[in-house]
Order: sequence, then C-alpha cells, then structure tokens
Amino acid sequence: MKRSFVPLLGLVSISAFAVAVFAQEKKPATTESRPRYTEKKASRDGTGKVYMGREISGVVSVHAIKWLERPERTKEEAPQDVVENMGLKATDVVADIGAGSGYFSFLMAPKVPEGKVLAVDINAQMLEFIAAKGRKAGVTNVEGLLGTIEDTKLPEGEVDAVLMVDAYHEFSHPHEMMTSIVKGLRPGGRVILLEYRGEDPSVPIKPLHKMTQKQAIAEMEAVGLKHKETKDFLPRQHFMVFVKPGGE
Repeated sequence: MKRSFVPLLGLVSISAFAVAVFAQEKKPATTESRPRYTEKKASRDGTGKVYMGREISGVVSVHAIKWLERPERTKEEAPQDVVENMGLKATDVVADIGAGSGYFSFLMAPKVPEGKVLAVDINAQMLEFIAAKGRKAGVTNVEGLLGTIEDTKLPEGEVDAVLMVDAYHEFSHPHEMMTSIVKGLRPGGRVILLEYRGEDPSVPIKPLHKMTQKQAIAEMEAVGLKHKETKDFLPRQHFMVFVKPGGE
C-alpha cells in the first residue's frame, strides 16, 4: 500500500508492494456474464473499482523504506506480538506478501530456522534492499520473490503460512492475488490477514483503508479459504486467521 499522525492520513504500515500495485493497472474487462469487478465514481480515497461490494482503496504514497523501518513502528503496531501469535514452526515456509523493506520478513526468520521466509514484492528495488539487509545481518533464510499485481508467484503447495499486513485492501486484483496465494499454500496452510478494524469508528484510519471482519471473511471464502479465528489483541487491527481446506 509524515508524522502529523500518519494513521489520520491513512498511511498504514504500507509496503512498496501496495504503493506500486496500481502502476501496472488497466487490464481488459472480464468476459464473465457477471463481472468480478465493477466500476463506480471514485470516492475521495478510492479507485472506483469495486470487488464484492467494497471499493478498492487508493494507494498512499510514502517514502516506503523510511516509513517501513521507522523506530516508532514497534510501539504503534506491536510487530513482535504479531509474529508470536502466528504460531510458526521451525520448519515452516512462510510468505510475507507485500514485504516492502522486509520488516516482518526478518522478524519471522528466527522463528523458522529450518524453514524459510519468502519475501514477496512487485518492486525489484525492495527485493534488492532485502537481499542487502540479509547479507549485512547474516540472515540466510529470507528469500526475495518478485511477484506481479495478479500473481504472487509462490511455489505451488509449498507454503505453510502467509502474512499480509495492512496491504490487502489496496490490491488492485484481490481475487487473482488470493487465488495465487491459495495455490501456493499446502493443504491446511494458513493466511494471517491484518487489517484495521472497519467496524470501529474510533480507529482513526480513513474508511477505505480499513476492513470489517465480515467483509474480509467473505472475500477469503470466495477463494476457498475458511475462517478459523480472529484475535483482537492489537489495539486497532484485526488479526484474522484463514485456513486452506485439506489438512489434517
């Protein structure tokens, strides 16, 4: 998907993945009898593109790396608590979708010493930054993966868990992106989706940069994922867990 309280401006821990997502836009309209996407007059913070009744938000531009690596993030978003609540196993293959600077990728890496983190982004410069960061830190289990606005390019059936932090609501092709994620998950694999709570008017984020739990569940179920649980230990975000059927 700057300090005069960023959340009020809708600048919510976005990555270069979200920032760049509309740069490659303008695909031909679907030929299905009932179009997957429809159009409306764009609202102030939206694109005018509608998916399952939700207008896809506009992408907020920031100096991505500086914003993603800001020291205040630890207090504002409790990222360590996020990683602890993911329940990762040492051998897991986990994907950080919209990895940006690799902020969450490198937090997850120690949790999967016998596995790896796939840092997925559509911005090659971000992946170069992640590679350099890994070399400097001596981290060998974070691998960059260049995706597109419609395909994460995850290896089929090899991923145990996927993390998306405040980025999904800005995907220009959410159905296609989630389809590629489901394809990459092993049976029983999980998607952990963090989004600012759309039900809560006290969360000072612009409406299109938030999602209700009901809407998120509907969109995940549309690609075959099942809602397992929602943890609300974060002050402003839902921590939603979805599972690909077929596991034990």
